[in-house]
Amino acid sequence: MEPHEFKLTEEGIKAVLPPLEAEIMEYMWKVKVATAGEVYEHMKKSHPEMRRSTVSILMNRLCEKGLLSRSVDYGRGGMRYVYSITTTREEFEERVVQRILDALMSNFREATYAYLSRIRKE
Repeated sequence: MEPHEFKLTEEGIKAVLPPLEAEIMEYMWKVKVATAGEVYEHMKKSHPEMRRSTVSILMNRLCEKGLLSRSVDYGRGGMRYVYSITTTREEFEERVVQRILDALMSNFREATYAYLSRIRKE
């Protein structure tokens, strides 16, 4: 997952993911495996206007970003997709920090070194 944008005004993973995708990931990190229907049931508590198709689209985007994987399950209701996390929250956060620091070092090497050495002394 390559953070294309870092929003300084947002907290946590909402700084690198759109708000609804961040909410889905928060839930998925808790449950580890879920269907879009299960995620929809969770999300509609705080977003009653949300549609199930929106959740499916967002979960597919998270698959494209490499944060979720999808497999097919066959049951009484027919075929359904089951989504699983591909990385822990800690691994995700470490990758984000690493990529942001790498970008800072590439673009602002001296200022980054100066700032990091200054905060290390504090």
